[in-house]
Amino acid sequence: MIQKNEIYQIRIEDMTTEGDGIGKVDGYPLFVKGALTGDLAEVKVIKAKKTYGYGRLVRLLEPSAFRVTPECEAAGPCGGCQLQAMSYEEQLRFKENKVRNNLLRIGKLEEVPMLPIIGMEDPFRYRNKAQFPIGTDKEGNPVAGFYAGRTHSIIPVRDCLLGVKENQKILDVILGFMKEYGVTAYEEEKGTGLVRHVLIRYGFRTGEIMVCIVLNGKRLPHGEVLVDRLRKIDGMTSISLNVNQKRTNVILGTEMVYLWGAEFITDFIGDVEFRISPLSFYQVNPVQTRKLYEKALEFAGLTGGETVWDLYCGIGTISLFLAQKAGKVYGVEIVPEAIEDARINAKINGIGNAEFFVGKAEEVLPAYYERNGGTADVVVVDPPRKGCDRAVLDTIARMKVGRVVYVSCDSATLARDVGYMREYGYQVERMQGCDMFPFTVHVETVCLLCRK
Repeated sequence: MIQKNEIYQIRIEDMTTEGDGIGKVDGYPLFVKGALTGDLAEVKVIKAKKTYGYGRLVRLLEPSAFRVTPECEAAGPCGGCQLQAMSYEEQLRFKENKVRNNLLRIGKLEEVPMLPIIGMEDPFRYRNKAQFPIGTDKEGNPVAGFYAGRTHSIIPVRDCLLGVKENQKILDVILGFMKEYGVTAYEEEKGTGLVRHVLIRYGFRTGEIMVCIVLNGKRLPHGEVLVDRLRKIDGMTSISLNVNQKRTNVILGTEMVYLWGAEFITDFIGDVEFRISPLSFYQVNPVQTRKLYEKALEFAGLTGGETVWDLYCGIGTISLFLAQKAGKVYGVEIVPEAIEDARINAKINGIGNAEFFVGKAEEVLPAYYERNGGTADVVVVDPPRKGCDRAVLDTIARMKVGRVVYVSCDSATLARDVGYMREYGYQVERMQGCDMFPFTVHVETVCLLCRK
């Protein structure tokens, strides 16, 4: 019988989709955070259930052939990266296998027509957005960083190697200002203190910088001093406050207070320009986003006259990409501010064949179909992690849409929806992973479904 606090020597045989190693003691599985396939390690049991347990890596006896030294000193305790100790080539294999296995197991495919995953030439410094929680250290100094895995304890990190170098300069100014003027950091357990998070966005093509400070209040004391210091940073374009006084884990509130500069920054995906506000959803990896959208466009097979629906369209990123090759594009998104951004983005790019609707995709598409009839040549869906609503999939099937391009951030829900659409006679023609988030377990997938 496996006992808690006992130490066992085990060989890691596999990994979970969340990046934990799996080893066995006399057939009893142990899940070990930070362990890689091939590691031989001493593992301490920290939780023992009837049929499985959790262990902590105590000592590495023989490292995996895939193990590398993490570039970041905080890679272990910080919860942001799960795979920094794994070679990048093996990360790509891990993610490709994750997608394939989900499609086989959940989607019940006999075989998965997968193209090789799209990796990055340089997998560092790829994020155009960072959200740093603000807290206080034991000496009472304000700190910024990221939450340790599965906790809300802040690991101080001012220069994350996945983010841009400008982040550290901005955080140094803000933390220095807070210390100098006695501005307090938010204490989650008590609901007291003022500064909760700092949101930074960076335009890779334009060099424009946005800083948004999330407050447990409506006003920042001596805010004009901070604005004066931040605006001297090269590229600074927009400085704002976001009001969030709710006792919640949601980072941003709905109320914005603009302190200096524009209310947005601009950036490009390919040749399409986008206006990005603090509340906009915009893909965090612009290099890979272009590759992903080009793949979606290729899968859509547009020749110039097609009618295309883009569901869960956000600020119109995929819609405007598609509109360059389609006859007409209709975009649907539940967030009114995002649709307003989408309409503005269409206008600034001179795109006149894209129309946008506010509402739930599972309501807008059926209502439009019932009212107007007709069909679409292609439907593109890019849903949140929970996948597509059944009403959306049912309507696509009733419309007899020939091609469905499914862009997914969670291959498990993609596999579930693919399995459902197969009952309507749709089959997977081809699919491809795109590594949007190196050093994490997350992977984007684009899948082409064709109606038989």
